[in-house]
Amino acid sequence: MAKPTATPPVPPALSRAGERGSAVVDFVLVGGLLTMFFLAIIQLTLALHVRNTLIDAAASGARYGTLADRNASDAVERTRSLIGTALNGSFAEDVSTSETDMQGIRVLEVTVRAPLPVIGLIGPRDMLEVTGHAAIQG
Repeated sequence: MAKPTATPPVPPALSRAGERGSAVVDFVLVGGLLTMFFLAIIQLTLALHVRNTLIDAAASGARYGTLADRNASDAVERTRSLIGTALNGSFAEDVSTSETDMQGIRVLEVTVRAPLPVIGLIGPRDMLEVTGHAAIQG
């Protein structure tokens, strides 16, 4: 029966000197890519949060403005208040209302134009436009 022979260690002079330190470079490159991917996901999440918050504030402002003792200017103030509380006052600078007809029903439409957050909460102005509707009572 033959004994298994162990392979002798490769002397440093014969090893591939051109690949020394490549693990560090691979780690840095892959780590950088993963970091950018993670930051992009966080930014997308923030943009969706801002959009959903603006939609909710516009719809809530429209419902508030259609109450019996309220009007369109109350809807604007309510929308601005909700946006300022949830996000930042700069997102509530351009809020407008109009009465429209939707499927034969008069509705109050609240429109909010705000910056689209691209880097943190900073982004190009008036890129994000959302509307909220509520049926006018009476």
